Amino acid sequence: MQRSTITLGISFKMYFGYAQTLTWCREIAASLEKHPAVLDGRVSLFVLPSFPAIAPVLNIFNDTPVGVGGQNLYQSAYGAYTGEVSGAMLAEMGCRYVEIGHAERMRLFGEDIETVATKVQVALAHQLIPVLCIGEAKRGTPEAAIANCRAQIDSALSLATPEQCQQPIIIAYEPHWAIGASEPASLEHIAAVCQGLREHMNSHPAASIIYGGSAGPNLLTKLAGQADGLFLGRFAHDPAAYNTIVNEASILVASR
Repeated sequence: MQRSTITLGISFKMYFGYAQTLTWCREIAASLEKHPAVLDGRVSLFVLPSFPAIAPVLNIFNDTPVGVGGQNLYQSAYGAYTGEVSGAMLAEMGCRYVEIGHAERMRLFGEDIETVATKVQVALAHQLIPVLCIGEAKRGTPEAAIANCRAQIDSALSLATPEQCQQPIIIAYEPHWAIGASEPASLEHIAAVCQGLREHMNSHPAASIIYGGSAGPNLLTKLAGQADGLFLGRFAHDPAAYNTIVNEASILVASR
């Protein structure tokens, strides 16, 4: 079933400096009065800055509907884990989201499916919305991708209680083989996989399926409701470009 809300998220990864992060967020906060669909909740926005910028970004978006979160959390709530950040602290600060399971975390930092499952459970235990990143490693058919990604979702939720599985969760799909590739995944592939994942999450009514690969203008329109939103990348580093996609989402929800 097509959701009535469109979700647009952005992770700055480590592209932005401190001042640049705050400048971007201030520009977006100032532009929200032009987006009534954001103000009334029909378009849902979340921003994932680097850890040192979370507190001021929370302050910038304090009187807006824009959600803020972390790009990572540690798989234990507390303890002697030098340099890590807990879900408990993110929640205490006022974060609503946390990114988990990105391909870069697996490739560069050795995270595995057990780590992802533990992080998802910790996030849900602290009432954070996991932005669970999934995607197939090798190029293949949509059917193969759906089966692979469904298994990743089931594994990620394997430690969550039945009650936690009813909490909001965002599934951010991006085929790993398309990351940095000269040719992105086809529109047909994206639409088919997102639809297959939505059907898989029918028993999780608070789940959203968003697409994260080469997400730019007109993609939402072309997907024709097969995805519940986008996880934006470098295209949206320009506030004007970001606002273009917010406008597109606003037009789409108004037509439903």
